[in-house]
Amino acid sequence: MFKRSVLVLLLAAFASLALADNPPRVRQPTLTPQSSGTTQLLIAVSPVNSRVVWASGAGGTYVVTTDGGNTWKSGVVPGAENLQFRDVYAVSDRIAYLSSVGANTTDFKIYKTVDGGAHWTVEFTNQLANAFYDCFAFWSPDRGLAHSDSVNGVFPELRTTDGIHWQSIAGHMPPALPGEASFASSGTCITTQGKQNAWIATGGSTTARILATRDGGNTWNAYATPLISNGSAGGLSVAFRDAHNGFVGGGDLSSNTSADAATSHDGGATWILTNPPPTPGAVFCVAYVRGLRDRHFSASSNDEDDQGQDRDDHGDHRPPFDRTVVITAETAPNFSSGSAAWTPDEGQTWYWLPTVSGYWAVAFANPKAGWFVGNNGQILKISF
Repeated sequence: MFKRSVLVLLLAAFASLALADNPPRVRQPTLTPQSSGTTQLLIAVSPVNSRVVWASGAGGTYVVTTDGGNTWKSGVVPGAENLQFRDVYAVSDRIAYLSSVGANTTDFKIYKTVDGGAHWTVEFTNQLANAFYDCFAFWSPDRGLAHSDSVNGVFPELRTTDGIHWQSIAGHMPPALPGEASFASSGTCITTQGKQNAWIATGGSTTARILATRDGGNTWNAYATPLISNGSAGGLSVAFRDAHNGFVGGGDLSSNTSADAATSHDGGATWILTNPPPTPGAVFCVAYVRGLRDRHFSASSNDEDDQGQDRDDHGDHRPPFDRTVVITAETAPNFSSGSAAWTPDEGQTWYWLPTVSGYWAVAFANPKAGWFVGNNGQILKISF
């Protein structure tokens, strides 16, 4: 009996070792190409739900679907033909915001439509020399922030509380490091969560930092990350799945070395590098597969966890895909090929998506409904 018990234990141990050496194959997500109706570069994407999605890009272009991507409608905002829409925020099939950049100071504008793109109103036009607004993000349809590179040591941040008027909150921001800036890679250098939390990823200086607020932008803290940082490197994209747990990606835009990524479990105060993503170049976009809509607008969502309870301590209650992240990465100098990968455990394990190339941004409504957008108007639906 003793020998039999020892044999059973040995067999179990060998089986465990074999499993460690040959981990079980993970089912890759389903990828479905869709037709956007444009050949312009698409830079940013914003799902409302599994049916309604907006994306934006070069040539003043936006695209929208109301049937989950089976059909897309493309359009060009009048007067914006020479601008790039580096970010988009979709509220519904009728209401959306766009932010533009161009060669001139006044080319940064914030546009809004309330009739599905038939008409657009310019809500804000930049007049500050050397400001470059990389991204914006919203807590609700009427409350949001727009983030710019620093100007003379100051971040000229904008905030709206009514979805119409944008005011400077530069006086609330922490001092910038010399040359500190963000990157308009996919419109995801800023993210919001809950009712008042927001995080901004920066680089361009000696340290890549996270700027964080927990009171809607009234006060901010700056935290160092271990990401590479120099004049062409830093944090490019940041996402948080609740008030405490987040993921930041970046790298060096001037080289094609391995991408950088790090996680935080204390609201962005401290960061730990993940295992290296299997993608060359810099991380252009990170997105939690669970999506954002339930966190922003669901009153019953446990993710609005401003009471300090870390749901990682309660694994049985953590929803499926809670720690699953998808990234896109692009390689210098043309940023026209790129790659993508995903991790089920916030960067401990990575899986390359070998057929996904040339996409700048990715975002999810839920695990079954996510979208890549990128070069030549290409759109790819991703479903776990």
